[in-house]
Amino acid sequence: MTATLSNSVQKASLLGMAPSFGFGDRTGLATPGHVAALRRAGGSIQPIFAQQSIREMGRTNRTPDGVMNDALAALAATKFFGVHGADADHLKTPQDIERTAAAGFTFFTIDPSAEVDEQADSYAPDVLVSKFSTVGPQIPWITQYQDKSVTLPNGTRISLSEVACKRAAVKYGRAIKLAIDLGKHIAATTAKLGQPHEIELSVDETPQPTTLAEHYIIADQMLKAGLKLVSLAPRFIGELEKGVDYKGEVALFEKSVADHAAIAELLGPYKLSLHSGSDKLSIYAPLARATKGKFHVKTAGTSYLEALRVVARHDERLFRKIIDFSRGRYDTDKATYHVSATLDSAPPQSDVADARKLEQIYLGIWSQTPAGLGFTEPGRQILHCTFGSVLTDPTLKGEVFGVLTGHPATYEEVLSEHFAKHLEALNDGM
Repeated sequence: MTATLSNSVQKASLLGMAPSFGFGDRTGLATPGHVAALRRAGGSIQPIFAQQSIREMGRTNRTPDGVMNDALAALAATKFFGVHGADADHLKTPQDIERTAAAGFTFFTIDPSAEVDEQADSYAPDVLVSKFSTVGPQIPWITQYQDKSVTLPNGTRISLSEVACKRAAVKYGRAIKLAIDLGKHIAATTAKLGQPHEIELSVDETPQPTTLAEHYIIADQMLKAGLKLVSLAPRFIGELEKGVDYKGEVALFEKSVADHAAIAELLGPYKLSLHSGSDKLSIYAPLARATKGKFHVKTAGTSYLEALRVVARHDERLFRKIIDFSRGRYDTDKATYHVSATLDSAPPQSDVADARKLEQIYLGIWSQTPAGLGFTEPGRQILHCTFGSVLTDPTLKGEVFGVLTGHPATYEEVLSEHFAKHLEALNDGM
């Protein structure tokens, strides 16, 4: 159960169609900095402070109750009495739902990625037919869309050809079924607890972008099933790697997002969600413009990287130790992440004598980053992917937390600067 609230701090609630931003916190110590950033940036973006996936909790030895209690305690300490949500992220099982609902989470992100056929886009016609013959009997909805077309509010036309529908069925058919089943379990679980809920669907963790036809079918099926879909995260064009800015043509990204937003306007409305949203400053204003302010941005690992910045500035020896440890873990830990950095992308710490230079290589420094852009240093990905190994290491975890609890003002300040830049860039597009 969650901790008893003060008379003024609100429980997590629904955010609905308001523009929203998720501040992931893997240490349980970042919320004061997140609050400071929100106040510093101003604007109308609504916050989610308690946000954690079950996978992240497992890697950091945290629990849903612990994540919620850490966030609420920090809100009381910082006298934040405004509305806020709580995101139970990347849910894959009914048990995940029950644990997070019991802790008071209100925003439930369904992740059916295990049921997505990631190779579907590359299947030759004969292979596609063969694959469809296997899944087709489980896909009762295909005849609702096949050989039809849809004109979106912005004039873009979606052709739901036979091939497009069959490919969507092969790629997402089983995932749609799982998402609907999990969505219904969310509704039943929260109803028993007398709690509100809203649902986000994540289909972004695929190698290829989500087509307009796929987006239309997925969202239409979710809504026809009666689910409270408030947000959908497609796989956008370009590369949205962990810990670094967007890789791709920003103008093409904005045009593509406008088409996806037109589907959300036609079917919903619901928001579009940008996952792996940390540090993507170059596309924040385009995202806000293209969605007309109907967006959710999700961040996670960047607050951990800012924690390491505190370490770099107050305990150089420990920062160097973490770099060595992370380089030793990187090739193993990066397996579940979309990153391109290699160990050759950044030098060993022993090759860099200057502490400020080492911070720049492995974390980036705002004063050395062009205006309007996010960090691009590949060293960030080496540190990003290895957070779980560091935060569960019996020695390193204690040392890191010792620095953070010993220098809370530094952690709050670097987070305030970091996330104010994120929020201000989003505000610029609204």
